[in-house]
Amino acid sequence: MAKLTFSKEYRLLTPKQFNFVFEKPQRASTTYITILGRINILSHPRLGLIISKKSIRRAHERNRIKRLTREYFRLNQYFLPAMDFVVIVRKRAQELNNQKLTYILEQLWRHHC
Repeated sequence: MAKLTFSKEYRLLTPKQFNFVFEKPQRASTTYITILGRINILSHPRLGLIISKKSIRRAHERNRIKRLTREYFRLNQYFLPAMDFVVIVRKRAQELNNQKLTYILEQLWRHHC
């Protein structure tokens, strides 16, 4: 049985790791969220999140979006290609309820597969 964890090895942690994705990204985008991806040399995908205070003012909204994004990634990590993903959240994302946000994430990640 596969372990569905989200440990440090599945996260982008340093600016160098984020910059690797920004150099030559594959892009999937909506008006709410953009996902940048780049193939890595590891055997598993990794996730990085960018949600600024300027775009989402309230901390509980930022945390909700982060929590849902991490949970979707955690549950689907074995279906995703070995890529580094950076999820960039825009202002209007706070308008989405949990179901719509999950649906948008599914569509965007399906674009990368």
